Amino acid sequence: MTVEWYLAELVMKITVADDPRNVVHQNLVLIKANSPDDAYEKAINLGKNEESSYTNPYGKVVQFTFEGLSGLDLIDEELGDGAELTFRSKVGVSDDQLHLMVLPRDRLHAFLPPMEAEGPNYASGDILALLKRDYGINRADGPDPGDTDPSAK
Repeated sequence: MTVEWYLAELVMKITVADDPRNVVHQNLVLIKANSPDDAYEKAINLGKNEESSYTNPYGKVVQFTFEGLSGLDLIDEELGDGAELTFRSKVGVSDDQLHLMVLPRDRLHAFLPPMEAEGPNYASGDILALLKRDYGINRADGPDPGDTDPSAK
């Protein structure tokens, strides 16, 4: 039996109590499995194990829910430096479209500064309290971004 690597895309929905917006994460994860069926079961179990619930810094309940898979691909190459994990193919791409697909170095995600997440605040209140207590870092300054009227507090 050959063990192979797969790339699974887990779809996670994040909701915050009293906020009508949700946040959806599509997480790419490596799965080591003996067959596509085995990889599928492992990916489903991994997604279900990622489900959680906690409170954010404003006391609102945050819920992470696994919605399912949006992809499961066999990695055809041995894992290592330069191994191709997956690819996307497009036909009939104009030169203008092609140039828009290629980003300069300073626009690649690895070189961008961390950005504040948009949408409801799904940060863990417990983690932020530890950061403040142990390191003096306060990341919960300002109104809850989920509030439409911060003056109502």
